[in-house]
Amino acid sequence: MTSARLEAFSDGVFAIAITLLVLEFSVDAATQDLGKELVHIWPSYLAYVTSFLTIGVIWVNHHSLFNYVAHVDRALLFVNTLLLLVVAFTPFPTRLIAEFLREGDNEQTAALTYGIVFVIMAVIFQVLWRWMATGRRLIRPEVPQEELDDITRTFAPGIPIYLGATLVALVSPLASIILYLAIALFYALPPSLYRRK
Repeated sequence: MTSARLEAFSDGVFAIAITLLVLEFSVDAATQDLGKELVHIWPSYLAYVTSFLTIGVIWVNHHSLFNYVAHVDRALLFVNTLLLLVVAFTPFPTRLIAEFLREGDNEQTAALTYGIVFVIMAVIFQVLWRWMATGRRLIRPEVPQEELDDITRTFAPGIPIYLGATLVALVSPLASIILYLAIALFYALPPSLYRRK
C-alpha cells in the first residue's frame, strides 16, 4: 500500500499534539502583578519551546523518511502508530515541566518523566527507520544507498544522547531540559552534514 493515508493520519496527530502544547500556559487571574507572573512562568516557556521544536523536528524527519519509501506494510503501520502514541502523550510531560521545574521536591521527577518519554520516542523512531531501511525493505530502488547511510549515521546516537540527557536530570533538571532542546536543534540539521568523506 502507498504511504498517503499513513502520512495524512500522522500529520493530523502531529498537528494536534503540537497545538495542545500551548494549553500549558496559564496565569493566576487574581494576580496583582501580571508582569511578575509572566516572568514567574518561565518554565512554561522553556517546556513549550523544547517540546514544540522536538515534535516539529520529528515531523520534519518523519516526512523526509517517507520520501524514500516505495510502499508501506502492516508492520510499519503499527510501528508508526506507536510513534504517534508517544507524540500525542508529549503534552503531559510538558505540563509537568511547566508546573514543577521551579518546585524543588518534584522537579527531578518531572524532568525524568519528560526524558523517559523522549527516550521511548527515540527508540521507536529508530525502529521505524530500521524497519524501512534494513535490506532496503521498503525503500524506492532509485534512492542512493549513500543517503540512507547518512540517515542511519545521524539517527544512531539518538537513544544514547536522550538517555544521557535524562540521567543528567538526576543532578540538574534544568540542565537536562536544555540538553533536550539542544538535541532537537541537532536533529534539525540535514543528515548529509554528517556524511563521511
